[in-house]
Amino acid sequence: MADVAWQRLDGREGTGMRFGRAAAIVALALFSSACQAATPARSPAVSATVDDGPAATASRAAMPSPAPSVGSVAVRTPTFTGGPTPGSAGISHVIVVWLENREASAVTTSTMPYLYGLSETYGRADQFYAITHPSLPNYLAFWSGSTQGVTDDADHDLAVASLADQLTAAGKSWRTYAQGYPGGGCGTASTYAGGVDGPGVGGTYARKHNPAMSFTFVSGSSQCANIQPLANFDPSVNFAFVAPNLCNDMHDCSPAQGDAFLQAFLPGVFTAPEWASTLLVVSFDEGTTDANGGGRVFTLVARQGLAGVTSATPHDHYGLLRTIQYIFGLPCLNASCGAAPLDEFLP
Repeated sequence: MADVAWQRLDGREGTGMRFGRAAAIVALALFSSACQAATPARSPAVSATVDDGPAATASRAAMPSPAPSVGSVAVRTPTFTGGPTPGSAGISHVIVVWLENREASAVTTSTMPYLYGLSETYGRADQFYAITHPSLPNYLAFWSGSTQGVTDDADHDLAVASLADQLTAAGKSWRTYAQGYPGGGCGTASTYAGGVDGPGVGGTYARKHNPAMSFTFVSGSSQCANIQPLANFDPSVNFAFVAPNLCNDMHDCSPAQGDAFLQAFLPGVFTAPEWASTLLVVSFDEGTTDANGGGRVFTLVARQGLAGVTSATPHDHYGLLRTIQYIFGLPCLNASCGAAPLDEFLP
Protein backbone atom coordinates (compact mmCIF):
# COMPACT_ATOMS: atom_id res chain seq x y z
CA MET A 1 0.00 0.00 0.00
CA ALA A 2 1.36 3.42 -0.93
CA ASP A 3 1.51 6.39 1.42
CA VAL A 4 -0.44 9.07 -0.36
CA ALA A 5 -1.16 12.70 0.54
CA TRP A 6 -2.33 15.74 -1.32
CA GLN A 7 -0.59 19.10 -1.53
CA ARG A 8 -1.36 22.40 -3.20
CA LEU A 9 1.16 23.66 -5.72
CA ASP A 10 1.63 27.26 -6.85
CA GLY A 11 2.65 28.18 -10.38
CA ARG A 12 4.30 31.50 -11.15
CA GLU A 13 4.88 33.28 -14.46
CA GLY A 14 6.54 36.60 -15.25
CA THR A 15 6.30 39.06 -18.09
CA GLY A 16 8.61 41.90 -18.91
CA MET A 17 9.02 44.68 -21.41
CA ARG A 18 12.21 45.68 -23.20
CA PHE A 19 13.11 49.06 -24.62
CA GLY A 20 16.06 49.66 -26.87
CA ARG A 21 16.97 53.34 -26.87
CA ALA A 22 18.97 54.04 -23.75
CA ALA A 23 21.18 51.83 -21.66
CA ALA A 24 19.53 53.05 -18.49
CA ILE A 25 16.12 51.99 -19.72
CA VAL A 26 17.51 48.61 -20.73
CA ALA A 27 18.90 48.18 -17.23
CA LEU A 28 15.58 49.00 -15.71
CA ALA A 29 13.90 46.46 -17.96
CA LEU A 30 16.14 43.73 -16.62
CA PHE A 31 14.60 44.23 -13.19
CA SER A 32 10.98 44.66 -14.24
CA SER A 33 8.47 41.88 -13.52
CA ALA A 34 4.78 41.50 -13.18
CA CYS A 35 2.94 40.36 -10.10
CA GLN A 36 0.39 37.70 -10.52
CA ALA A 37 -1.85 35.45 -8.41
CA ALA A 38 -1.18 31.74 -7.89
CA THR A 39 -3.95 29.24 -8.50
CA PRO A 40 -4.00 26.31 -6.04
CA ALA A 41 -4.44 22.82 -7.40
CA ARG A 42 -4.52 19.42 -5.71
CA SER A 43 -1.98 16.89 -6.96
CA PRO A 44 -0.71 13.67 -5.41
CA ALA A 45 2.52 13.48 -3.51
CA VAL A 46 4.09 10.94 -1.20
CA SER A 47 3.86 11.96 2.43
CA ALA A 48 6.71 11.68 4.89
CA THR A 49 6.56 9.63 8.06
CA VAL A 50 6.53 11.77 11.21
CA ASP A 51 7.93 10.50 14.50
CA ASP A 52 6.61 11.45 17.92
CA GLY A 53 8.34 14.37 19.59
CA PRO A 54 9.53 17.85 18.53
CA ALA A 55 9.83 16.97 14.83
CA ALA A 56 6.24 15.80 14.78
CA THR A 57 5.11 18.96 16.55
CA ALA A 58 6.87 21.08 13.95
CA SER A 59 5.39 19.11 11.07
CA ARG A 60 1.94 19.36 12.55
CA ALA A 61 2.22 23.11 12.94
CA ALA A 62 3.09 23.36 9.26
CA MET A 63 0.17 21.29 7.97
CA PRO A 64 -1.48 22.98 4.99
CA SER A 65 -5.10 24.07 4.92
CA PRO A 66 -7.23 24.39 1.82
CA ALA A 67 -8.13 28.04 1.22
CA PRO A 68 -11.87 28.69 1.33
CA SER A 69 -11.61 30.56 -1.96
CA VAL A 70 -8.89 31.71 -4.35
CA GLY A 71 -6.96 34.58 -2.87
CA SER A 72 -8.50 34.34 0.62
CA VAL A 73 -6.56 33.76 3.81
CA ALA A 74 -7.85 31.50 6.58
CA VAL A 75 -7.62 33.22 9.97
CA ARG A 76 -8.20 31.60 13.35
CA THR A 77 -11.02 33.41 15.17
CA PRO A 78 -13.64 32.32 17.67
CA THR A 79 -16.42 32.47 15.07
CA PHE A 80 -17.05 31.24 11.54
CA THR A 81 -14.26 32.29 9.19
CA GLY A 82 -13.55 31.94 5.51
CA GLY A 83 -15.98 31.18 2.72
CA PRO A 84 -17.54 27.81 1.96
CA THR A 85 -15.13 25.16 0.74
CA PRO A 86 -15.87 23.38 -2.55
CA GLY A 87 -17.13 20.15 -1.02
CA SER A 88 -16.24 16.63 -2.05
CA ALA A 89 -18.03 15.03 -4.98
CA GLY A 90 -19.69 11.74 -4.18
CA ILE A 91 -19.77 12.07 -0.37
CA SER A 92 -23.03 13.21 1.21
CA HIS A 93 -22.93 11.24 4.48
CA VAL A 94 -20.25 11.17 7.18
CA ILE A 95 -20.24 8.81 10.16
CA VAL A 96 -17.69 9.28 12.94
CA VAL A 97 -17.29 6.66 15.69
CA TRP A 98 -15.05 7.51 18.65
CA LEU A 99 -13.48 5.02 21.02
CA GLU A 100 -11.47 5.76 24.14
CA ASN A 101 -8.01 6.00 25.59
CA ARG A 102 -5.68 3.88 23.48
CA GLU A 103 -2.41 4.76 21.81
CA ALA A 104 -2.30 3.71 18.15
CA SER A 105 0.29 1.07 18.93
CA ALA A 106 -2.27 -0.73 21.14
CA VAL A 107 -4.50 -1.52 18.15
CA THR A 108 -3.06 -4.57 16.41
CA THR A 109 -4.13 -7.69 14.55
CA SER A 110 -4.22 -9.52 17.88
CA THR A 111 -5.91 -6.91 20.12
CA MET A 112 -8.52 -5.58 17.65
CA PRO A 113 -8.45 -7.80 14.57
CA TYR A 114 -11.74 -6.53 13.11
CA LEU A 115 -10.82 -2.83 13.29
CA TYR A 116 -7.25 -3.40 12.15
CA GLY A 117 -8.42 -5.58 9.26
CA LEU A 118 -10.82 -2.86 8.08
CA SER A 119 -7.96 -0.37 8.09
CA GLU A 120 -5.97 -2.68 5.83
CA THR A 121 -8.94 -3.12 3.51
CA TYR A 122 -9.91 0.56 3.29
CA GLY A 123 -7.57 3.16 4.76
CA ARG A 124 -5.64 4.26 7.84
CA ALA A 125 -4.20 7.59 8.95
CA ASP A 126 -1.00 6.45 10.65
CA GLN A 127 0.06 9.89 11.92
CA PHE A 128 -3.19 11.04 13.52
CA TYR A 129 -2.85 12.81 16.87
CA ALA A 130 -5.19 13.81 19.66
CA ILE A 131 -5.00 17.41 20.86
CA THR A 132 -4.53 17.10 24.61
CA HIS A 133 -5.67 15.32 27.79
CA PRO A 134 -8.15 14.49 29.29
CA SER A 135 -11.13 13.36 27.16
CA LEU A 136 -13.53 16.31 26.99
CA PRO A 137 -11.17 18.93 25.51
CA ASN A 138 -10.55 16.56 22.59
CA TYR A 139 -14.27 16.18 21.95
CA LEU A 140 -14.70 19.96 22.08
CA ALA A 141 -11.74 20.46 19.74
CA PHE A 142 -13.32 18.16 17.20
CA TRP A 143 -16.79 19.67 17.57
CA SER A 144 -15.85 23.36 17.61
CA GLY A 145 -12.25 23.75 16.46
CA SER A 146 -11.16 24.73 19.98
CA THR A 147 -10.83 23.22 23.43
CA GLN A 148 -12.66 26.39 24.57
CA GLY A 149 -10.20 26.66 27.45
CA VAL A 150 -11.58 23.49 29.06
CA THR A 151 -8.98 21.34 30.81
CA ASP A 152 -11.21 18.88 32.68
CA ASP A 153 -14.04 16.39 32.18
CA ALA A 154 -16.69 18.40 34.04
CA ASP A 155 -20.02 19.56 32.58
CA HIS A 156 -19.75 22.77 30.58
CA ASP A 157 -22.36 24.94 28.84
CA LEU A 158 -20.66 26.86 26.07
CA ALA A 159 -22.42 29.67 24.20
CA VAL A 160 -20.12 29.51 21.19
CA ALA A 161 -20.36 28.27 17.62
CA SER A 162 -19.80 24.62 16.78
CA LEU A 163 -20.28 22.07 14.04
CA ALA A 164 -23.93 21.74 15.08
CA ASP A 165 -24.54 25.41 14.26
CA GLN A 166 -22.78 25.07 10.93
CA LEU A 167 -24.64 21.97 9.79
CA THR A 168 -27.99 23.38 10.88
CA ALA A 169 -27.37 26.70 9.12
CA ALA A 170 -26.43 24.83 5.93
CA GLY A 171 -29.61 22.74 6.04
CA LYS A 172 -27.70 19.49 6.69
CA SER A 173 -29.15 16.84 8.98
CA TRP A 174 -27.03 15.75 11.94
CA ARG A 175 -27.36 13.38 14.88
CA THR A 176 -25.36 12.27 17.87
CA TYR A 177 -26.13 8.64 18.60
CA ALA A 178 -25.09 8.29 22.24
CA GLN A 179 -25.38 4.76 23.56
CA GLY A 180 -27.37 4.64 26.80
CA TYR A 181 -28.78 8.17 26.35
CA PRO A 182 -32.40 8.11 27.57
CA GLY A 183 -33.98 10.13 24.75
CA GLY A 184 -37.48 11.55 25.01
CA GLY A 185 -36.32 15.01 26.09
CA CYS A 186 -33.09 16.85 26.69
CA GLY A 187 -31.10 14.82 29.19
CA THR A 188 -28.25 17.00 30.46
CA ALA A 189 -27.10 14.78 33.33
CA SER A 190 -23.44 13.81 33.49
CA THR A 191 -24.18 10.08 33.24
CA TYR A 192 -27.02 7.64 32.72
CA ALA A 193 -26.80 3.97 33.65
CA GLY A 194 -28.71 2.21 30.92
CA GLY A 195 -29.44 -1.23 29.67
CA VAL A 196 -28.62 -2.56 26.22
CA ASP A 197 -28.97 0.13 23.57
CA GLY A 198 -28.17 -1.18 20.12
CA PRO A 199 -25.10 -3.37 19.49
CA GLY A 200 -22.65 -4.45 22.15
CA VAL A 201 -23.24 -4.77 25.87
CA GLY A 202 -25.11 -2.51 28.25
CA GLY A 203 -23.18 0.24 29.99
CA THR A 204 -23.04 3.85 31.11
CA TYR A 205 -23.65 6.96 29.00
CA ALA A 206 -21.23 9.80 29.70
CA ARG A 207 -22.06 13.39 28.74
CA LYS A 208 -18.34 14.18 28.36
CA HIS A 209 -18.31 11.82 25.35
CA ASN A 210 -21.26 13.64 23.76
CA PRO A 211 -19.69 16.90 22.53
CA ALA A 212 -22.90 18.48 21.20
CA MET A 213 -24.36 18.59 24.72
CA SER A 214 -21.65 21.00 25.87
CA PHE A 215 -22.98 23.73 23.56
CA THR A 216 -26.06 25.74 24.52
CA PHE A 217 -27.12 25.96 20.87
CA VAL A 218 -28.04 22.29 21.34
CA SER A 219 -28.71 21.79 25.05
CA GLY A 220 -30.84 24.92 25.35
CA SER A 221 -33.06 24.44 22.33
CA SER A 222 -35.07 22.04 20.22
CA GLN A 223 -31.76 21.00 18.62
CA CYS A 224 -31.43 18.64 21.58
CA ALA A 225 -33.72 16.29 19.67
CA ASN A 226 -30.73 15.55 17.43
CA ILE A 227 -29.18 13.60 20.32
CA GLN A 228 -30.66 10.13 20.36
CA PRO A 229 -30.01 6.60 21.66
CA LEU A 230 -27.86 4.41 19.46
CA ALA A 231 -30.78 2.06 18.77
CA ASN A 232 -32.22 4.88 16.62
CA PHE A 233 -29.18 4.97 14.35
CA ASP A 234 -30.05 6.13 10.84
CA PRO A 235 -27.28 6.12 8.18
CA SER A 236 -29.27 8.45 5.94
CA VAL A 237 -28.49 11.63 7.93
CA ASN A 238 -25.75 13.84 6.53
CA PHE A 239 -23.60 13.64 9.64
CA ALA A 240 -23.70 11.14 12.50
CA PHE A 241 -21.45 11.08 15.55
CA VAL A 242 -21.55 7.73 17.37
CA ALA A 243 -20.57 7.64 21.04
CA PRO A 244 -20.63 4.07 22.44
CA ASN A 245 -21.17 3.57 26.18
CA LEU A 246 -18.26 3.40 28.60
CA CYS A 247 -17.78 -0.31 28.06
CA ASN A 248 -18.17 -0.56 24.32
CA ASP A 249 -15.90 2.48 23.78
CA MET A 250 -13.15 0.72 25.79
CA HIS A 251 -13.05 3.39 28.52
CA ASP A 252 -14.00 0.80 31.14
CA CYS A 253 -13.61 -2.41 29.14
CA SER A 254 -11.09 -4.22 26.96
CA PRO A 255 -10.05 -3.70 23.34
CA ALA A 256 -11.70 -7.03 22.63
CA GLN A 257 -15.06 -5.57 23.72
CA GLY A 258 -14.52 -2.48 21.60
CA ASP A 259 -13.72 -4.65 18.62
CA ALA A 260 -16.81 -6.79 19.25
CA PHE A 261 -18.95 -3.65 19.34
CA LEU A 262 -17.58 -2.48 15.99
CA GLN A 263 -18.07 -5.91 14.48
CA ALA A 264 -21.72 -5.79 15.51
CA PHE A 265 -22.35 -2.15 14.55
CA LEU A 266 -20.40 -1.39 11.38
CA PRO A 267 -21.98 -3.99 9.06
CA GLY A 268 -25.14 -1.89 9.29
CA VAL A 269 -23.13 0.98 7.82
CA PHE A 270 -21.51 -1.07 5.07
CA THR A 271 -24.79 -2.61 3.91
CA ALA A 272 -26.89 0.57 4.05
CA PRO A 273 -28.07 2.03 0.72
CA GLU A 274 -26.15 5.19 1.63
CA TRP A 275 -22.78 3.41 1.81
CA ALA A 276 -21.94 4.38 -1.77
CA SER A 277 -21.90 8.04 -0.68
CA THR A 278 -20.62 7.66 2.90
CA LEU A 279 -17.30 8.45 4.56
CA LEU A 280 -16.70 6.45 7.75
CA VAL A 281 -14.09 7.40 10.34
CA VAL A 282 -13.35 5.35 13.47
CA SER A 283 -10.89 7.02 15.81
CA PHE A 284 -10.06 7.60 19.49
CA ASP A 285 -10.39 10.66 21.71
CA GLU A 286 -6.86 10.45 23.12
CA GLY A 287 -3.89 8.17 23.46
CA THR A 288 -1.87 7.26 26.53
CA THR A 289 1.17 9.43 25.72
CA ASP A 290 1.66 13.17 25.26
CA ALA A 291 2.89 12.87 21.67
CA ASN A 292 1.84 16.08 19.88
CA GLY A 293 -0.34 16.92 22.86
CA GLY A 294 -2.71 13.98 23.20
CA GLY A 295 -0.94 10.92 21.84
CA ARG A 296 -1.01 9.17 18.48
CA VAL A 297 -4.39 7.51 17.95
CA PHE A 298 -5.48 4.78 15.56
CA THR A 299 -7.75 6.13 12.82
CA LEU A 300 -9.67 4.08 10.26
CA VAL A 301 -10.97 5.90 7.19
CA ALA A 302 -13.32 3.98 4.90
CA ARG A 303 -15.54 4.61 1.90
CA GLN A 304 -16.65 2.67 -1.13
CA GLY A 305 -13.81 2.48 -3.65
CA LEU A 306 -11.02 3.20 -1.13
CA ALA A 307 -8.58 0.30 -1.13
CA GLY A 308 -5.55 -0.11 1.11
CA VAL A 309 -4.52 3.55 1.52
CA THR A 310 -2.15 4.14 4.42
CA SER A 311 -1.29 7.80 4.95
CA ALA A 312 1.71 9.17 6.82
CA THR A 313 0.46 12.75 6.53
CA PRO A 314 0.11 14.37 9.98
CA HIS A 315 -3.51 14.89 11.04
CA ASP A 316 -5.43 15.65 14.23
CA HIS A 317 -8.96 16.23 15.52
CA TYR A 318 -9.00 19.73 14.03
CA GLY A 319 -8.25 18.17 10.64
CA LEU A 320 -11.14 15.75 11.06
CA LEU A 321 -13.46 18.70 11.67
CA ARG A 322 -11.99 20.42 8.62
CA THR A 323 -12.69 17.31 6.56
CA ILE A 324 -16.38 17.41 7.47
CA GLN A 325 -16.51 21.13 6.72
CA TYR A 326 -14.81 20.48 3.39
CA ILE A 327 -17.27 17.75 2.43
CA PHE A 328 -20.34 19.83 3.23
CA GLY A 329 -18.99 23.13 1.93
CA LEU A 330 -18.87 24.79 5.36
CA PRO A 331 -16.54 27.58 6.52
CA CYS A 332 -13.63 26.66 8.74
CA LEU A 333 -14.01 27.26 12.46
CA ASN A 334 -11.27 28.29 14.89
CA ALA A 335 -8.25 25.94 14.69
CA SER A 336 -9.78 23.90 11.88
CA CYS A 337 -8.76 26.83 9.66
CA GLY A 338 -5.13 25.83 10.03
CA ALA A 339 -5.64 22.07 9.90
CA ALA A 340 -5.14 19.64 7.03
CA PRO A 341 -8.27 17.76 5.98
CA LEU A 342 -7.98 14.04 5.35
CA ASP A 343 -8.46 14.67 1.64
CA GLU A 344 -6.06 11.93 0.60
CA PHE A 345 -8.90 9.56 1.47
CA LEU A 346 -11.63 11.44 -0.44
CA PRO A 347 -12.81 10.78 -3.99
